[in-house]
Amino acid sequence: MNAYPQAGDPMPDLPLTTPDGGTVRPSDFAGQKLVLFFYPKDDTPGCTTENRDFTALAADFARTGTALLGVSKDSPARHQKFIAKHGLVAPLASDAETGGLSDALGIWTEKQNYGRTYMGMVRTTYLVGPDGRIARVWNKVKVKDHATQVLEAARAL
Repeated sequence: MNAYPQAGDPMPDLPLTTPDGGTVRPSDFAGQKLVLFFYPKDDTPGCTTENRDFTALAADFARTGTALLGVSKDSPARHQKFIAKHGLVAPLASDAETGGLSDALGIWTEKQNYGRTYMGMVRTTYLVGPDGRIARVWNKVKVKDHATQVLEAARAL
């Protein structure tokens, strides 16, 4: 049995840090749909593509009453540079170094690459309903066409 939140469970309401140093929580979006997309690192090829894709569809998400929030463990200052460099519109937030939302969701985990073991973010997207419950989860996301698939799910919710 998986102890981490799944579809039907409430989204944990832990604080995230906005690029300007403020705080945002999933509960701040109560009454509307929310797409929380977690990605490993700013300014890497897959993460840049994913953020650009969500930015390109931001107006479409807004028309469905769905807020967007991209989350990584990058610092607020790094998010500011990433947003400016790529003209991103989809808002970003930084997760806590330890004990953050990605930890509670079980997606900040041990990874291996080229024989090296390290902690990293598993690219995962959550669609949260207006009631604060997780409506859908995409695990180990492949970036190609992902934002479009999430938009279709948001329209259907």
